[in-house]
Amino acid sequence: MIEKFIKKLNKNSEIYLRLKINPGSAKNEIKDVMADETIKINISAPAEKGKANKELIKFLSNQFGVNKDEIKIISGAGDRLKLVKINKN
Repeated sequence: MIEKFIKKLNKNSEIYLRLKINPGSAKNEIKDVMADETIKINISAPAEKGKANKELIKFLSNQFGVNKDEIKIISGAGDRLKLVKINKN
């Protein structure tokens, strides 16, 4: 589902993603890619004290094959809608 984003990251060494997060879900999973390329993601961690953001970064690092420190939440850290930057070095 996110293969085109992985290809874009491998080609450009960095990518910006719009994410819509659903914290407190049963499991971590990518649910959908919307028409505007916003990626809907379920995260199992609750939205308290940054737990969901930490779990999101861990999940994205596994999905994109990058280190956790190469993923930054640019905006929306306290919101369900986020802008995330992923670097590949």
